[in-house]
Amino acid sequence: METTQDIKEIARSPLADAWAELQAHADRGEPLEPDSYRLAFADPEFLLRQETRGIRFQLELLKPELALTAAGVHATVVVYGGARFVAPEVAQEQLVAARAGSDARAIALAERAVHTARYYEQAREFGRLVASYSLRQPQEEKLFICTGGGPGVMEAANRGAHDIGMPSVGLNIALPHEQTANPYVTPELTFKFHYFALRKMHFLMRARALVAFPGGFGTLDELFEVLTLVQTRKANPVPIVLFDGDYWRRLMNLEVLVEAGAIAPEDLNLYTIADTPEQAWACIRDFYRL
Repeated sequence: METTQDIKEIARSPLADAWAELQAHADRGEPLEPDSYRLAFADPEFLLRQETRGIRFQLELLKPELALTAAGVHATVVVYGGARFVAPEVAQEQLVAARAGSDARAIALAERAVHTARYYEQAREFGRLVASYSLRQPQEEKLFICTGGGPGVMEAANRGAHDIGMPSVGLNIALPHEQTANPYVTPELTFKFHYFALRKMHFLMRARALVAFPGGFGTLDELFEVLTLVQTRKANPVPIVLFDGDYWRRLMNLEVLVEAGAIAPEDLNLYTIADTPEQAWACIRDFYRL
């Protein structure tokens, strides 16, 4: 993270003049016109060209990396999971409101939200367990909860760390429906990505364990990428925990892949199933003998 001295040096640098010019245009409400004489790194039209995509990749890799390193975040426990599960108290409020009306579908959806709110509470408790352990460790041995920074299970895990007073990481993504960071992630450890690929890379760069709570396409995408990387030895073996065995067994039957010869029998050992926050945390502690 930048120090006060760094900021002062940047402010004194002639390079800052380029950004001051851009800010002046914004303050006056004047749109920028393409300008070949503008410094390349201060030229939005240039940086947003298709041909400069590689530069943007590098920037999305470098910015969070420098900030997390400076903040002493060396190891994370990544929590994946659905964005649509709400906190129990929110689910109850929705149910009361739905029952006050006469829409049967609204009542059914609210009742489902009450049922799935347990995932929120369980993810929150898991975040508390990891944070409670880490709070007592020296900086280099702390495990930081890391999520996608959004709502649902992500919010819950960040909230669990927040309950204990432990910072947590959020790797948010710019989406068409304007996803924003949840209120429990640590602001200075929250980053916004445009590219899913770079976001996924940051999930894994510091991951010492990954816990996949029930979720949708995004959760499945992230889970199978991790399994593939570990299976092909592109990533080091880490605990991969699937939370709620009933959900995952109903969703997928990976034994079919073994029967078809698509994966080796031992590949089923790449992940573990847990049904409580305590079991999920025990899988991680046992793996590292914490």
